[in-house]
Order: sequence, then structure tokens, then C-alpha cells
Amino acid sequence: MLGILALVFSSGKKLANQFKENLEFTVIIKDNVREKEILTLKDTLEKEPWVKSAEYVSKKEALDDAAKIFLEDNGEDFKDLLDYNPLFASINLKLYSNFTSQDSINKIEKVVTAHPEVSEFYYERKLVELMNDNLRKIGWFIMGISIILILVAITILDSTIRLSMYAHRLLIRSMQLVGATRSFITKPFLTRSIVNGFIAAIIAIVLLFALMKFAVTQLPDYQALQDYTVIGFIFAGILIMGLVFSSLSTLIAVRKYLRMKIDELY
Repeated sequence: MLGILALVFSSGKKLANQFKENLEFTVIIKDNVREKEILTLKDTLEKEPWVKSAEYVSKKEALDDAAKIFLEDNGEDFKDLLDYNPLFASINLKLYSNFTSQDSINKIEKVVTAHPEVSEFYYERKLVELMNDNLRKIGWFIMGISIILILVAITILDSTIRLSMYAHRLLIRSMQLVGATRSFITKPFLTRSIVNGFIAAIIAIVLLFALMKFAVTQLPDYQALQDYTVIGFIFAGILIMGLVFSSLSTLIAVRKYLRMKIDELY
């Protein structure tokens, strides 16, 4: 459960970043600016820490793209009806995901429009607001589910170990009555819990790896499922949690019965 949760959380974050970094922001250039100056502006923008990529689109390319779309939609070529090109040259920007919040975009807009060659900084404002709002809601939802599943997993594990220790409570008391020290009594139970935790973690890792391989066959272009560094951290986390949770619950349960009076054991 925790492994799947961690995988969903990490891959979901990467998927959200992919959405953000695919948003396109158009820097519309004034009509009287020379191409050399536009290319210089493009190089300047590419050096900004928030720009992932920049693509120059000339007036002719903009007209050809618009004509192609119009031809596909209406079956007519409107270029023959025009005496001049009414479109503007532009630079299409894609930003890093860390800079796609509305506050960051507003600051970037001020920086871009400060250049004398720029006429307008255009983007789908409603789309950006809707995307950020939905991703925020999804993030809170996943966090809430995460907390619930973590509590469920810890409760199930702790209850199972406590039941096992309850079944051995009389044995623990008998060992204590014949003079065994607390460390001597605790050691075999702790060793078994560590072994069980290790075996359970390995089984969980194998099942999670098989699930991941199946997901990759269904979503081959989804790079988040093939980030083996993150996956390695998740597998290591599963192993550590399997060992820590099981051994900690065992220690607490054994010490509880060691402190009990004989009447309380029954």
C-alpha cells in the first residue's frame, strides 16, 4: 500500500510538471522590428532561468500555419485574398514548472514586456488558472488519501504484531519468572520480527516492480514510471519501513507484557 502510494505521489508530481512545462506563452513582436533584433531577443530570453525553451516564429510561418488550419477547417485558402500579412512575428516560450504559478507568470510578463521589441505577452489565462487550481485540489486530495493509508498500514501492522505477542504473553512471563533478563526475552521476538519485516518488504518490492512493468507497457511514453532513481528510493523506503515498523511494534508489545502483573495476563 505504501509503495503504490509513494509511486502514485512521485509519478503524479512528474505528470503535473509535464503538463505545466507544455504550456505555451507567446511573445508577440512589434511589426517594425528586424529579424536580427528578434533573434537577439530570443537568445536573451533563453538565458533566463525560467525559460525551458524558446522558438522563433516568423510572420511568414505564422501566416502559413494559420492558412493550413483554415484550409483544414473550411477547405479554402485565404492567403490569395490578402494583399499583406496581418500577422506578427512571435517567440513561443515554454517555462519550467516551478515558474508556472500565476504570481510567477505575472512577474515574467512584466520582465518580457519591458523589452522595446515586445508588443504583447499572450497566454491562455483561464487555462493556466484552471490547471493550477485543479492540480492544487488533486495535490490536497492525494495528501489526504496518503495520510489515511499510512495510518491504516501502521494500524494493521501494529495490531497484527500485538496479537502475535498476546499469544506468547504466558511464555514471556514464564521466561521472566525463571530469571531471564529483558534483553534475553526480547531478542528472539525482535529477530523474528526483523526477518518477517525483511521478507514482507521484499515481497512488496517484487509485486510493486511487476505492477510498474505492467504500467510501462500500458503507458510507454510516461517517463515518470521509468525514473529508476526515484523508484530506487521508493524500494529502499519500503525496506526500511518494513524493518523499522515491525521491530518497533514488537519492542513495544514485548515490553508491555514484561511490565504486566500476573493477574493482568489473564
